[in-house]
Amino acid sequence: MATSVLLVGSGLIGRSWAMLFASGGFRVKLFDIEQQQITNALENIRKEVKALEQSGSLKGSLSAEQQLSLITGCSNIQEAVEGAMHIQECVPEDLALKKKVFAQLDGIISDDVVLSSSTSCLLPSQLFAGLVHVKQCIVAHPVNPPYYVPLVELVPHPETAPATVDRTHALMQKIGQSPVRVLREVDGFVLNRLQYAVISEAWRLVQEGIVSPNDLDLVMSHGLGLRYAFIGPLETMHLNAEGMLSYCNRYGESMKHVLKTFGPIPEFSGATVEKIHQAMCVKVPDDPEHLAARRQWRDQCLMSIAKLKSQMPSQ
Repeated sequence: MATSVLLVGSGLIGRSWAMLFASGGFRVKLFDIEQQQITNALENIRKEVKALEQSGSLKGSLSAEQQLSLITGCSNIQEAVEGAMHIQECVPEDLALKKKVFAQLDGIISDDVVLSSSTSCLLPSQLFAGLVHVKQCIVAHPVNPPYYVPLVELVPHPETAPATVDRTHALMQKIGQSPVRVLREVDGFVLNRLQYAVISEAWRLVQEGIVSPNDLDLVMSHGLGLRYAFIGPLETMHLNAEGMLSYCNRYGESMKHVLKTFGPIPEFSGATVEKIHQAMCVKVPDDPEHLAARRQWRDQCLMSIAKLKSQMPSQ
């Protein structure tokens, strides 16, 4: 198991990974091409970790200072890879840029290092094509914000070694995340495919004048979302009848009837986007201050849910 982790990219996702790995007791190197970016990132991490400790929400058994002592910056990639057994790429979502990063890393790593990408949508077959160490490559897609939402989607390249998946799965569990194995690559992976299905029908319902934007959000935040915070859609089906077979026998035809009425893929433009934008801005104005305050509120809510889930008896 790795004891040293390298993060390539010091933006929001890189900083979140740094905090998570440090909470699990791992030594973390944070690489970026600009020393000032590293300095800013380390200062940001210090503020966040200290605030988490003060609010009683810091993950792991180590103190804030102990965790912070595990995180260092580095602007030399050759030095950065030394001793790292897991490398997590966190650069912007640009295929050419990510391929350039992985090609560089591919030329300097050993045969026992896992190369992992944080991409939310780029396929492993695109990212890792032609790499010598392709068997050591995997996508580990976190959910924003990663410190408060533990899910990580593990998506292998067709040539990724099973041991790479197993090792990454174990590492994610060790730092308190909840990894899922995506058995083969597909556009959007799993989370975004589910998310886009919900967004698509939500958009159509507003566009067709069935429900207002605010009431649409209430259906999720005060309805489906409460249930889905603890059990998924398949277990929901299982519990809402006398098991899955009973549910499908009872509701299968009515589900198909409703599904046939779903419309085409929305354009996400025009009058509907203006209508939804205006409704959202009444609730949360789209200036940086209001958006930042609302995100902070969201993160506090997620933290509270995470605490509650940790106190629930495991089943």
